[in-house]
Amino acid sequence: MAKIIKMEKVSLKGNPNYTEKVIQEYIFENPSILGLGDLTALHKEKIQPSGGRIDMLMADDSNTRYEIELQLGDTDPSHIIRTIEYWDMERKRYPNYDHCAVIIAEEITGRFLNVISLFNGHIPLIAMQVSALKVSDKEISLVFTKVLDRITLGDEDKEALEPTDRNYWEKKSTPKMLSLVDNLFKEIPGVADEFALKYNKFYIGLARDGIAKNFISFKPKKNFVWMNIKCAQDEAFDAKLEESGLDFNYDKRWRQYMVRVNKMDDYNNNREVINSLIEVAKEKFNV
Repeated sequence: MAKIIKMEKVSLKGNPNYTEKVIQEYIFENPSILGLGDLTALHKEKIQPSGGRIDMLMADDSNTRYEIELQLGDTDPSHIIRTIEYWDMERKRYPNYDHCAVIIAEEITGRFLNVISLFNGHIPLIAMQVSALKVSDKEISLVFTKVLDRITLGDEDKEALEPTDRNYWEKKSTPKMLSLVDNLFKEIPGVADEFALKYNKFYIGLARDGIAKNFISFKPKKNFVWMNIKCAQDEAFDAKLEESGLDFNYDKRWRQYMVRVNKMDDYNNNREVINSLIEVAKEKFNV
C-alpha cells in the first residue's frame, strides 16, 4: 500500500549548514529547480557599474534574461528595491534582450506581496517562495513555489475579456482581408482540420475545443494582413525571410514573427519558410 509521510520544514535563515551562498550555488548549478523552463545559468554575483551584485543571471532560449535575487527569511523593502534596480540596470545595458526580475525568499508576506503586485504588469516580475524540507539529518530538499507570475498585458487576458465576432473585423478591416485570412487559415497544413478561428478585439486567433492555441494569429488591416507566428527569433529564419522579399519584423515583447501578407501569392510563393516557422511555433505550443 502506498504510504504518505509528513516532511519537516527547516528554516534556512541563520542555519549554519545551509547559508545563502550554499543555496545560491545549488540553484545556479541546477536552474531547472526553479520551474521557469530550460534556463542557462550565465553569471553569479555579477557586479553592477553603480555598485552591488546580481545574485544570479540566467537566460532561456527565447531571448529572455532573468535577474534573480535570493533572500533567506522574510522578504523586505530593500530586497524588492534591489531586485527592481538590478533588472532596470540590465535592461538598459542590454536592450536587445527581454528582461524579467525574479525575487526569491523563504517567506513573501502579504504586505509585500501587495506591494509587488502593484509593479506587476508594468515591471515583468516573478515572486517565488523557497521551502526547505528535511530528508534526513544531513539532507534537505528545496521546493520553489511561484506566488506571483509575470503578467503580460493583453494577449490571452484581453482575449478572455474582449471576444468579438467576424462582423467586428469586417468593419475594422475589410471583407477582402477577412477572405484572405480565411484562405490562409485553410491553406496552412494541419490547421483548419484541428482548429477554428477565434475573433478577439486585438487579433484573430486559433482555438481547439474552445481553448485558445495562438501559435499563429492574424491581424487584418485595410490592405494587408499581419500573420503573427510565435517562436524564438532565429538568424537563419531572418535570412530566409529577407531573401523571400516578404515584409516582416520580430516583436520581442510578444516573441513572435510578424509577416505581412498582401495577397495569397505572398504565402503561396513562400510556403516553405512560412510553414517552417509555423512548425517551430507548433512545437513550442505542444500542438
